[in-house]
Amino acid sequence: MTGKEAYRIWAPAGARWTDWVRPVPFVTAGSLSGAYCDPDFHVPAADYVDEHYEDAAVIVDLPGAESVREGIALAKAGYRPVPIYNGTVEQPGSRAATDNRTVGTALIMAAEELAQIRIREDAPPAFLTDSGRMNQFRMDASLFDNSWDVYAQDLPSADYFIKNGIRKVIVIGEKISADLKIILYGFQKKKIKIFLAKPYGIPKRKILHRFFRQEME
Repeated sequence: MTGKEAYRIWAPAGARWTDWVRPVPFVTAGSLSGAYCDPDFHVPAADYVDEHYEDAAVIVDLPGAESVREGIALAKAGYRPVPIYNGTVEQPGSRAATDNRTVGTALIMAAEELAQIRIREDAPPAFLTDSGRMNQFRMDASLFDNSWDVYAQDLPSADYFIKNGIRKVIVIGEKISADLKIILYGFQKKKIKIFLAKPYGIPKRKILHRFFRQEME
């Protein structure tokens, strides 16, 4: 399957939330090295989805291919997975700060399974991102810095969420990262409740406070 074919599956024309699917990881996915293939692409069941997830949009903030797997699991549980990965891939032979290749490979591998899942037109969204995206550590000047952040335009506005019945946002991950805090603080001001769910855990309410990007977590 080509990256373009996979993109059409992840971003079906006319479906709600499709406008936020980012094409970047699909562009080079078809030409990736076999070293990045994951032959054991096992998808766990999202058995944790219960009443805590009612009226909620989900942000899956897990490492690389793991977030893609969780997106398929959530699709089976009634969500529309929305890949918002926006990291570039280094040129052959070079070294990079962030491994963005595995994401493209995982999206290709998962596309066929996603195509078999019937997703309701009014399904809530599960936005998929890579928790390793902000790795900006550079050992030397030759290392390609392909780290990336999630920005406000990468997600729907709070008003759009509310218009579509979303009253809370649940982040699935080990923490709420600095870039997401900036966005979710704005959602909170619009009365959207913010939760953090450690993998397979119960969502816990979080009250975010105003802060600046320069602050250390």
